[in-house]
Amino acid sequence: MGEDNPPIPEQGKDLGHNLHQYLRESIGKKILDSHAFRGDLTIVIAREEMRETFRFLKEDPKLDFNFLTDLTAVDYLGKKEPRFEVVYHLYSLRSKQRLRVKIPVPLEDPTLDSLTPLWKGANWLEREVWDMFGIRFRDHPNLKRILLYEEFQGHPLRKDYPVNQSQPLFAERKVDGTFVDQSSYNKLIQLKQKFASKP
Repeated sequence: MGEDNPPIPEQGKDLGHNLHQYLRESIGKKILDSHAFRGDLTIVIAREEMRETFRFLKEDPKLDFNFLTDLTAVDYLGKKEPRFEVVYHLYSLRSKQRLRVKIPVPLEDPTLDSLTPLWKGANWLEREVWDMFGIRFRDHPNLKRILLYEEFQGHPLRKDYPVNQSQPLFAERKVDGTFVDQSSYNKLIQLKQKFASKP
């Protein structure tokens, strides 16, 4: 095999159902809770431990969780405390193992460390969680809204977001170099030409 696709280490091939046991032995003190459902393991860790823990999950040769497939958040308003959980889905491309990692986040300080130093793909995922839930990520290279405009007030996936809240309206802004912008401009030119040619 080439260098870009190294073989699975012998000690990692047999983790399978022993993944939970291996995590307990290696980072057990950092795990607050854990459970498995239909073959997928979930662990809960404290946010104070997250960078060190995720680095271990990615770089340990037995685990090699080298792909952050997704991250999102859940709002448990009125159901449990801390109110929020940020959920990370990890995958090992070599061993085909999956792992879900949950981190409780309090409303009073909805902040986590950014994982962009470990996975560049965390960039837009963290921006979406900030946009929708208002959870900030320390040391993120460009933490701003990604789905809504910057003047939008509030975070619409929070359970207490008022569904009838009015939002400030702003004139359409040109974003240079985007397909949508160029497409809109072309259509505007066509309409101007069409109406100009009418008697």
